[in-house]
Amino acid sequence: MRRQRLDTPYIRKNGKLEAATWDEAFDAIAERLKGKAGERIAAIAGDSLDCESMLALKTLMEKLGSTNLDCRQDGAALDPSCRAGYLFNTTIAGIDEADACLLIGTNPRIEAPIINARLRKRFLLGDFSIGVVGPDVDLTYRTEHIGSMAADLDNIISGRHSFSKTLKAAKRPMLILGQGALTGSDGAAVLDAARTIAESHGMILADDGWNGFNILHNAAARVGGLDLGFLPGPGGLAMADILNGTESGAIDAVYLLGADEIDMSRLGKAFVIYQGHHGDAGAHRADVILPGAAYTEKNGTYVNTEGRAQFAHIATFPPGDAREDWTIVRALSAVLGATIPFDRARQLQDRLAEINPVFTNLDQVTPAAWGDFGTKGTLNEAPLVSSVENFYMTDPISRASETMAQCTAQLLGGYEGKTGTDG
Repeated sequence: MRRQRLDTPYIRKNGKLEAATWDEAFDAIAERLKGKAGERIAAIAGDSLDCESMLALKTLMEKLGSTNLDCRQDGAALDPSCRAGYLFNTTIAGIDEADACLLIGTNPRIEAPIINARLRKRFLLGDFSIGVVGPDVDLTYRTEHIGSMAADLDNIISGRHSFSKTLKAAKRPMLILGQGALTGSDGAAVLDAARTIAESHGMILADDGWNGFNILHNAAARVGGLDLGFLPGPGGLAMADILNGTESGAIDAVYLLGADEIDMSRLGKAFVIYQGHHGDAGAHRADVILPGAAYTEKNGTYVNTEGRAQFAHIATFPPGDAREDWTIVRALSAVLGATIPFDRARQLQDRLAEINPVFTNLDQVTPAAWGDFGTKGTLNEAPLVSSVENFYMTDPISRASETMAQCTAQLLGGYEGKTGTDG
């Protein structure tokens, strides 16, 4: 947590980042945004943010007249119109009740080890068949590899593959759809195919409340961002179009709130504000850096992959001049003449509850109503891959770690074996 920390504001001058005061950084932003039309400004939220920070920036963007914002920095084709379509509806504990499982475009051993351990536990109890469409890797339990491509899902939908019969014969079947299957050009079609499989193979049982459709998230901020609506507003641009806009010059300014997982080379000549806690990709591209707090250094609300709202308490204070993220946005909004109406964290939390009642049920899973989501289309024949390339380095904190660098050098590749082990 201490290495490569951002502990003071920076402004880029003559191609080099120079330390600055908060007032200087805010004035530099105000000068560049002065008179800028809202449609020429965009905001992207990163993967480790608290909901209060995202809400503060969303409100500021609205004040500036911009509807170009997205929390899906990997471009995942998640459909925010139906909450059940982006949650792990079975819940982690609910895996114990399942009797068949289909994994689609995911390697849970490296994406979500706790969930993978739960799947292994259920497998060892017996009578639990697991099929895989995607990477054929050692998950520590026996699986049946159905295929590597999204197009192989058609064999399940049509019933041509024998695992379709396994799912239909199960009393409580489930599927887990990984982010790696949703980021391709056919992401929306994969989501639709997974929904179709769930509906046609007995995974949605309204009578007893069973929902076997599951999205596996590996971004701590993603579900919360979807729940509070950090998404394109009317006429707004989503992630892919924001990057297209920065490349073409249609977008003049981009606010990266802890967003480090995008291709920074695509930001073109746009003025980039980066607010975060480590000197990672976003900071290297930034024109102005606003030093924020890491998750251990602030109070905040997060929503896990199950849709369970949780509150994290501050453990230590941010270094140097770094500040809690929502307070930075609040202070900047006043300088920009677009003051957001939040002076205390409690006001943000009350507003979250107004936007979505799930934020009032801390530590509880609020079941989501089933509905229609995804878009019908052709499924690609390219191999599905896991969303995690390096188990040891998945975010700015782990990329700054000497220990994780040593693990990468010495241990990476330890999970490359094929499936077939049974304990």
